[in-house]
Amino acid sequence: MKFKDHIRSGIGFGLTSSIITTIGLMVGLFSGTNLRIAVIGGVITIAIVDALSDAFAMHISQESTGGESTRDIWASTFSTLGAKFFFAIIFLIPVLLLDLQTAIIVSIIFGLLLIAVFSFWIAKSQNENPVKVVAEHLFIAIVVLILAYFAGVWIASVFG
Repeated sequence: MKFKDHIRSGIGFGLTSSIITTIGLMVGLFSGTNLRIAVIGGVITIAIVDALSDAFAMHISQESTGGESTRDIWASTFSTLGAKFFFAIIFLIPVLLLDLQTAIIVSIIFGLLLIAVFSFWIAKSQNENPVKVVAEHLFIAIVVLILAYFAGVWIASVFG
């Protein structure tokens, strides 16, 4: 794999993981608490902790395969870290500017749009059917969001 492929891999992983994790957490916290402070705290925590942990995991994963240069491993690590942090923290914008329910809806739409655009780009770059790839990725993302919603509802009913 070339150096730029390591960067692209880290960005792709970071973008997808941070979007799904962040909006999933936001939906779960919203459905469970309906508290802006909980959602803000969750997003900031995810942006920092999840970005660092996934970058570290990417680093170890790259080391474990062998054959990669130290430079390539660090390229994957830092591109994962940057993408995870950036694509998580941008979801604070609607939460800070809009009422919470609207912010959650806007975040879901924005997150799914980003995943769709990235999935389309992946499909085109690999000469695959974009409709199939985008539909598959959006389906998985929507299932995660539905599960996050019901997890939040369940948590609120059991512990609230």
